[in-house]
Amino acid sequence: MKKKLVAMLFVVTLIFSLTACGTKSKDDVVQSLNDQIVKMSGYKADATLTIKNGNDPQEYKVEIWHKKPSFYRVQLKNAKSEQNQIILRNNQGVFVLTPALNKSYRFQSDWPSNSSQPYLPESLVKDLMQDKDATFKTTNNGYIFETKTNYQNKQLLPTQEITFNKKGLTPQSVKLLDTDKNVVLDVKFKSVKYNANFDNDAFDVKKNMTSAGIGVPTVADGQSNFLVTQYPNYLMDGVSLVDQQDLKTKDGVQVFLSYKGKKSFTIVEQKSVVSETSTMMDVSGEPVDLGFTVGALSNKSISWSYKGTDFTIVSTNLTQDELIKVAKSVGQKATK
Repeated sequence: MKKKLVAMLFVVTLIFSLTACGTKSKDDVVQSLNDQIVKMSGYKADATLTIKNGNDPQEYKVEIWHKKPSFYRVQLKNAKSEQNQIILRNNQGVFVLTPALNKSYRFQSDWPSNSSQPYLPESLVKDLMQDKDATFKTTNNGYIFETKTNYQNKQLLPTQEITFNKKGLTPQSVKLLDTDKNVVLDVKFKSVKYNANFDNDAFDVKKNMTSAGIGVPTVADGQSNFLVTQYPNYLMDGVSLVDQQDLKTKDGVQVFLSYKGKKSFTIVEQKSVVSETSTMMDVSGEPVDLGFTVGALSNKSISWSYKGTDFTIVSTNLTQDELIKVAKSVGQKATK
């Protein structure tokens, strides 16, 4: 009897030992992910990015290229609105290319290292490395983490759920969650190829401006000069629209919307002007992904172009997170 009991204990111990050998801990997986990022020379990835804004989610195709140490190319396309922009980083700086306006904007910026980016694998792994309290679970095909974010509007989107494929340890999906754990932004990776090869001019501004503009109509094509004023759908408590003025200029009409309260701000809107020749402009601030377009964010203002209209919000009272939130709400079925 004693020999049988010893034998049974040996078998149980062996089973647990074999099971433990086949199970990776959170630290094991995170370390493997980081090792892969460190060793790779770069990558090419394709993903879809969906913004969950009520009953009308917006979907974008995202093409991501990265060549170490610091070259990036992120192209965002929205088929419905024909919105097409490229965020580019090379030895000359950080650029946002907008083919529909025939314009490119140059930033003196540390993008993308200055904040998290949900479509960059190395950014996701960095978030995991920094958050020692991240939760972890494993499925048949993947590893799922829930971790803190480091986005420019992290107060609005404090957590994210990241899923990596077990095979190849490539990112599978990223879900940005608001304070109520609702999914606000969803990134699904279709393909990720590490150690990809690139042409010598893959990150050249002129080459990308030309190739991105092929088949893309300018915002002036088929549109009138009539400006449809758009209003923010998000306002802080006690803030209201107190004045609206239309100012005629040589380029059309500028609309000034004045909102007053403890969190007062002014919105300026005007029709976008398409440059006859490719134009480069230096911009102060940081590029910020608003989901539907890429804007320029500074301490006291945020500006962007969308569907043929230029927008600027100026405020001495709003934080950067609040500027982003108001900007994202402009035109979203708003009322005065």
